Amino acid sequence: MRRLLPVIAIALTAPAAAQQGSGAPFVIEQTGQGFATLDAAVSAVRDGDATILIAPGTYRDCTVQTGGDITYRAIQPGSVIFDGGTCEGKAAFVLRGRRSVVDGIIFRNMRVPDGNGAGVRIETGDLFVSNSMFLDSQEGILGGGHETIRTIAIDHSTFAGLGQCDETVDCSHSIYLGLSQGVIRITNSRFERGTGGHYVKIRAPQVVIADSSFDDSQGRNTNYMIDMSEGGTGRITGNTFVQGPNKENWTALIVVGAEARTYGSAGLVVSDNVATLAPGVERGPAFVATTARDAVRMENNRLGQGIRPFEQR
Repeated sequence: MRRLLPVIAIALTAPAAAQQGSGAPFVIEQTGQGFATLDAAVSAVRDGDATILIAPGTYRDCTVQTGGDITYRAIQPGSVIFDGGTCEGKAAFVLRGRRSVVDGIIFRNMRVPDGNGAGVRIETGDLFVSNSMFLDSQEGILGGGHETIRTIAIDHSTFAGLGQCDETVDCSHSIYLGLSQGVIRITNSRFERGTGGHYVKIRAPQVVIADSSFDDSQGRNTNYMIDMSEGGTGRITGNTFVQGPNKENWTALIVVGAEARTYGSAGLVVSDNVATLAPGVERGPAFVATTARDAVRMENNRLGQGIRPFEQR
């Protein structure tokens, strides 16, 4: 799979360009207002709708969005880095608005005392993430569960060097998300070099995980590639998986209902995926393991030597 996160040039609006020329790193696109900190720009939006354009640079800012519909957009995708700054002991972006969009931003080195330091913490409202990177932190994206969240979508993004099970009693993961209703979509994204926990841990009635890659060859102390902890339906399709040698739990790549069977799994489709073991791996994991009583439909998956197709637990 080709490397993700292509750099795409985005033209500035006239007021935004003027504010950038004056040195303001955070500009509200609709009004041209510039701000010295991200949180000041977010506070100015209040409960409105706005796009905040972010100039290239490395920032130790963080923000708490308490309302509104806000898009956080790097003027040059891949050139905006939020490095280590967290709010409320949670994340660089703590999102409690009606809707949030994160586009073209890098998050790295997020650590907090409870072990869940994340780039993005979604607490209310829908979330859309694209063209972004989450690196070398306790967690990449965390949250969900609130009744206002119906859709979480992650596209063309990279997750590397994430997760832990040794800093605190509970593990953290590259992605850990929950919904009581609606769908979580992860598409065209890359997961690699995990440092503990699962690559994707989801508690939701419906998932779509498609056209993504999970490269665990350089992972350490990792668990499952995809953990649908309480069951669920949807589709896992067109992905590539490489199981690495340094696992805390090597028994399966995709697990359904490991903790509960809250959501029915009828209609879950796992199709057109490729899964292999990294060189030197001799253990024989299951590609899909489930505790659910609903049948998982498996079609056209290409499994390397040593990987068993299915295990009923």
